[in-house]
Amino acid sequence: MSVSPAFDELDLYVWEGKADILDRVARCMSSFDVDVIRADDRFMNLPEREQPLRPSLAVMSVTAIDGGGLPHATELLQGMPVIWVGASTRERDPRNYPPEYLHVLPYDFTCAELRTMVAKLVRQLRARAAEAPAPGELVALSEPMKGLLAEVNTFAGSDHSVLVQGETGVGKERVAQLLHHGHPTYGKGAFVAVNCGAIPDGLFESLFFGHAKGSFTGAVHAHRGYFEQATGGTLFLDEIGDLPRYQQVKLLRVLEDGAVTRLGSATPLRVDFRLVAATNRNLREMVAAGEFRADLFYRLAVIELRIPSLEERGEADKIALFKAVLTGVLGEPLLQELGEAPHWLTDAIASATFPGNVRQLRNLAERVGVIARQTKSWEPTLIQRALALARPVEVPSAAPLERRGWNATERNRIIAALEVNDWRRQDAAQHLGISRKVLWEKMRKYQIMDGEPGVPEAPEAS
Repeated sequence: MSVSPAFDELDLYVWEGKADILDRVARCMSSFDVDVIRADDRFMNLPEREQPLRPSLAVMSVTAIDGGGLPHATELLQGMPVIWVGASTRERDPRNYPPEYLHVLPYDFTCAELRTMVAKLVRQLRARAAEAPAPGELVALSEPMKGLLAEVNTFAGSDHSVLVQGETGVGKERVAQLLHHGHPTYGKGAFVAVNCGAIPDGLFESLFFGHAKGSFTGAVHAHRGYFEQATGGTLFLDEIGDLPRYQQVKLLRVLEDGAVTRLGSATPLRVDFRLVAATNRNLREMVAAGEFRADLFYRLAVIELRIPSLEERGEADKIALFKAVLTGVLGEPLLQELGEAPHWLTDAIASATFPGNVRQLRNLAERVGVIARQTKSWEPTLIQRALALARPVEVPSAAPLERRGWNATERNRIIAALEVNDWRRQDAAQHLGISRKVLWEKMRKYQIMDGEPGVPEAPEAS
């Protein structure tokens, strides 16, 4: 049986634990376009599984989860199919494997056995992906949302970069997906979503540019970065305002040159993708303050879209969104049995404020849906309690810093950079993309003393 077509563009994460299986897996897959990635110490760096960049599987030795680590492992895998490697006597033992993970190989597996099992799972993944529908239309009963959707439809077919702006939780990634699927060419490629605020310090180059085999300790195989993964599709950079200046210049260079060079390689690779960036911050103010590069801003903001907040959208959109989520949680049959949500509930939703916007409203609707599903009724006491718990959380005021004329965000960013670089000012200045003199002046302005801990910033409502 020929299985090679199933291996095009596959990520294979290997947890070998105490078993020596990584090199064997790599040898078995060396003839195909497969990234074999050692993952024993990388549980927290897995890609988001909701929008997989490309098919991904896990090969996990049972020794990697000895000591009761199975629940932790399966939670972090986020539904990624797993091929378990263990002694044949433990095969399909429910005490060691959950029922959904029945893909088991013995420690002495052959390459043919591994390839056959991988091909089977990849075909299943691709079949599910092919059946997945494109994102549906956004709820748009209000004039602001109708205007936004009209703009999205107008610019979806454009090749130019788009900057999507809006408060936290308004649905910026959803709009980016609509732009992606609306493009006649890039919409057929991958939608690669990256949260710029969650890029670990020091891993930007490896994650975005990829790396060649042997480029650093632990790089046992070549790896494609986000730029390469997005080629032919859309690269969505969420929270672009959180990208440090020294990383901004590297992003700008790729956008200007249309090429990347993997770490440890001297060969440039052409990349071609449609860029959509999003932020809840005012980039124009950041440019004026020297926190964001003006040249990158103008490159990103060829087309600008602003998503209105839930309060701007009004009561009709709130109620429609609430009912849409309820329908998803309850299902049509149970919803017909229960009847429409009572007026006292929809009135409460219409009059409530949601600083966390659609994300916060969705969370409340899911709570109410679970209550209705479990009690088989619109149980007023429990639902009223859920409404009370959903009231906005008071955020600590930054008044003491404001009274001094300080920018709390900038002060904490400087302290964080100093801490990361063990308070070496030259290294911290380079980290921030400023000169040592400017850093010293800012430290004097904000009265930052060596070793001073940062003041936690007020959390965003969600």
